[in-house]
Amino acid sequence: MPEPTPGRLSARRVLALVTDPGTFAELPHPARQSPPDGPLGWQGYDASRARAAERTGEEESVVVGTARVEGTAAVLIAFEFGFLGGSLGEHTGDRLEAAYVHARAHRLPVVPLVATGGSRMQEGMLALSQLQRVARQSALTREAGLPQIAVLRDPTTGGGWATLGAGADVILALPGAQVGFAGSRVRPPDADPAAYTAEAQFAAGAADAVVPPEELKASLGLWLRLLTAPAPIPADPPLALGSTALPATGWEAVRRARAPHRPRAEAYLDAYFTRRVALVGDRCGGADPDGMLCGFGERDGRTVAFAAQTGTATRPAGYRTAARLIRLADRLGIPVLTLVDTPGAANDAAAERQGAGAAIAELFGEVAAARTPITTLVIGEGGSGGALALAAPGSTWATPDSYFSVIAPELAAAILKRPPEQTETTAGHLRIRPQDLVELGVVRGIVGPSRGGPA
Repeated sequence: MPEPTPGRLSARRVLALVTDPGTFAELPHPARQSPPDGPLGWQGYDASRARAAERTGEEESVVVGTARVEGTAAVLIAFEFGFLGGSLGEHTGDRLEAAYVHARAHRLPVVPLVATGGSRMQEGMLALSQLQRVARQSALTREAGLPQIAVLRDPTTGGGWATLGAGADVILALPGAQVGFAGSRVRPPDADPAAYTAEAQFAAGAADAVVPPEELKASLGLWLRLLTAPAPIPADPPLALGSTALPATGWEAVRRARAPHRPRAEAYLDAYFTRRVALVGDRCGGADPDGMLCGFGERDGRTVAFAAQTGTATRPAGYRTAARLIRLADRLGIPVLTLVDTPGAANDAAAERQGAGAAIAELFGEVAAARTPITTLVIGEGGSGGALALAAPGSTWATPDSYFSVIAPELAAAILKRPPEQTETTAGHLRIRPQDLVELGVVRGIVGPSRGGPA
């Protein structure tokens, strides 16, 4: 008999795939008496349920319990697609609510392993209303400061995607999984099927990673370990990786920050973290992987969140992704490191249509309101408000090959109606060198290359 595709593994098989052997313990099932053929008296419903139970060995479309994943305890919710398409009914809602209540009582993260076609038609609006129950339980768990990491299997559609899936803090997906609010039988006939895949959701910023099944346990285990180890101690600023000499003039600071060989965000993150995972996308249909790197990493045995500009103009999706990261880190009690390096926010027409101003304002607000400590290092260009939005007030440092400016010197000269040959002089007037920024009180200090710390 051929093996099922990875996304169509049974609930028990997928639980065995991701959990440490011998650690899964099923939670008790809440008792509920149902009238014949369910709450609507749908003829043949009891027979359908009986056939589904015989075929799958399950009594309902979800299996819930506790287990360890790479050593981290969690509550797991595994959908059984073979039981009426993994659909949600009243009994399903009972089990889901019990899982979340148990997670909060025992301070455990929640991992939905989703494979569902949506709500159960045979129970009508009573089935659809289970989504409100799920949303409420998810919100209470979020308020309790517990992470939720969803794994999208094939298929993840309808209300299951719009609550347990898309509502999670981190979303992992199996390759080729069908993912979308509209299931395959209810889409427009001319709809592009490629738009309803895990890969498409990742490209659109609605999922954080597409993970092969053989890597799923390790990936899920790393995420769980990183997100369940709060230690709200400020992150130390990274060591300088580039030039250690301070610039003599403002224009020299600009040239050095713009030099193509200068170390960028990837180099700083690689040097700073033992291992890290990426948080991708703004959950609004956008991602900026070339302009903003976000995620969580391990630093000296503890977790630090990071949002790092890469030296390009940051797009609205990048700012929204960074805001999403800071909200999550703040809720989980994890310190944040931000790396500033951008000539400024993207200012083309597309950026305006994507809400550049609102995205930058959102990030300013999240940084200002965060209770968890945020540490910032300017590693290159600090171009205007597009850079300042990522900087922590009172906890910003600079490298010797960086600058921070109210506006680019070229644009400042143009606004002041100075000829181009006065651009270098204008850079000096702006006082943008690292040592100027320290004197002005904009940054706390200049980071050196040794463990001696900030200069």
